[in-house]
Amino acid sequence: MPPRDYQQICVWAPDASTVDTLLDGDRLPLTAGDDGWWTLPRRVREGQRYAFSIDGGDPRPDPRSLLQPDGVHGPSEVFDPRAQSEGSTHPAIGLRGKVQYELHVGTFTPEGTFDAAIGHLDDLATLGVQAIEVMPVAQTPGLRNWGYDGVDLYATNADYGGPAAFIRFIEAAHARGIGVILDVVYNHLGPEGNYLAEFGPYFNPAHETPWGPAVNLDGEHAGPVRDFLIGNARQWLVDFGLDGLRLDAVHALLDDSDRHFLAELADAAAGWSAEIGRPLTLIAESDRNQPATVHPTGASPDAKGMAMQWADDVHHGLHAFLTGESQGYYVDFGTPEILAKALTRVFVHDGGWSTFRDATWGAPVDPHSPHYDGHSFVVFLQDHDQVGNRAAGDRIGHSTPPGAQAAGAALYLLSAFTPMIFMGEEWAASTPFPYFCDMGPELAPLVTEGRKREFAETGWAGDVPDPEDPQTFESAKLDWAERAEQGHHRMLEWYRTLLRLRREIPELVDADLSDIRVEVVDDDTVVMIRGQVGVIASRADRVIEVDLAETLGSDVEVEGLEVLAAWDTAEADGPAVTFQGPGATVVRAR
Repeated sequence: MPPRDYQQICVWAPDASTVDTLLDGDRLPLTAGDDGWWTLPRRVREGQRYAFSIDGGDPRPDPRSLLQPDGVHGPSEVFDPRAQSEGSTHPAIGLRGKVQYELHVGTFTPEGTFDAAIGHLDDLATLGVQAIEVMPVAQTPGLRNWGYDGVDLYATNADYGGPAAFIRFIEAAHARGIGVILDVVYNHLGPEGNYLAEFGPYFNPAHETPWGPAVNLDGEHAGPVRDFLIGNARQWLVDFGLDGLRLDAVHALLDDSDRHFLAELADAAAGWSAEIGRPLTLIAESDRNQPATVHPTGASPDAKGMAMQWADDVHHGLHAFLTGESQGYYVDFGTPEILAKALTRVFVHDGGWSTFRDATWGAPVDPHSPHYDGHSFVVFLQDHDQVGNRAAGDRIGHSTPPGAQAAGAALYLLSAFTPMIFMGEEWAASTPFPYFCDMGPELAPLVTEGRKREFAETGWAGDVPDPEDPQTFESAKLDWAERAEQGHHRMLEWYRTLLRLRREIPELVDADLSDIRVEVVDDDTVVMIRGQVGVIASRADRVIEVDLAETLGSDVEVEGLEVLAAWDTAEADGPAVTFQGPGATVVRAR
């Protein structure tokens, strides 16, 4: 795929008889090519605004627009990211095993912009964050959105500052040694402002997703549609300087072709990496629990070539164990034995029965696989979905004691996986993260009523925040000042301590899944062993006493213990440790 000329207006419209561009008020005809592409014979300048008219129809934004200053229905504005970042050099940042931090630009700061977010990069660096995952920035309808209703996939949300501000953010993060990942949505487009079907067969009616028509990855004219998505990935990774992409819900990339789209994208990214001389990382979100997702392309028939994939079962194991919740998809989770399986074998549903899905699900992870290791799996205690898809958008700390969150944090941050923190989690933020959006007058009431109905069907009796109410969005904005308050500051220091231990102790970044061990002490307590380091975590509100020599058996010699970190006061006496629960203590054998 050749580099894009951002000052050349062209569009793929294979079924059109005529295509005009409305450029700064002038209507100019485009010239047709043999491959369905239409091109304006003259070059354009940055800042010029334009739209397309297909067969004399209404003006529509460019499907590959980088900036929509007036929103999803307005004209596009010419922007060249290479000119913006000319002279910049991007460091080589590998992402496997690096501490990630997921944030939503609009609620990360009161201002809700990239430039405001730059002001907190030093806070993240001090915390120990090594890579930031930015929730989707594609232009969406209205003034507020999670980002998954994007319709202009190449554009950077103008309310966040547009593409120039995004590039400034990337360069500022890189200056601090922090990588940047962008969450991209290729499985569907939002319902408002989605004009792609007017340009060509971007959707395949043979497939349907939970969010609407499936993107055309395997039907007639699928080639240019696949190129459209691959070109989008190249824009972000090569021209904007990103280090990786998180691919939303790849199980909804419905593709029956001989070569799956993900494998094609993975090979393309490998080529770009060689071209620019730095690693580029693809991370999949998938609920299929299939290790083949992280097999290199060609390694197995179903290999997708992703470098990493999210592991929801680890979240479910932690959340259900710490909260006692058992409804919905938590039904098969909650015991310490299930938590131990998640922390050692990633997938709890690995070919057995899933009660929630009423089906057999997944495939087992091989701890000795040559194709992947622990760092191939991204794990978390909270993320945008697991918080925001709760009725009230409440965080785990809103319904459990601080010690319970501290216990969960110790287990996942010091695990063999790639950990990801959700914004504000590190100080047990008091603000929720409810679902919010800003649809037009036709869709808005449907969204509001649909949200109420969804949770009423699950038995939820409380109020459900209206996604369309501006106050719902405002309620999600982080309160950075509360970090100085005693309880919040204590949690922040705990996260800093855990991440310092992860950096300083080699065993805690070991990705060998065959070398991690989790033992169940009792119904409330587990011990995770990483080399000579042990993490004892308990949900119980009582004094916890654990004799590691007794728990680990005769195959491990433990003469004495050094307490490296403790949520509450902890004492070590020989091979035994005592502390107040709920909470966690990190020890090292002597």
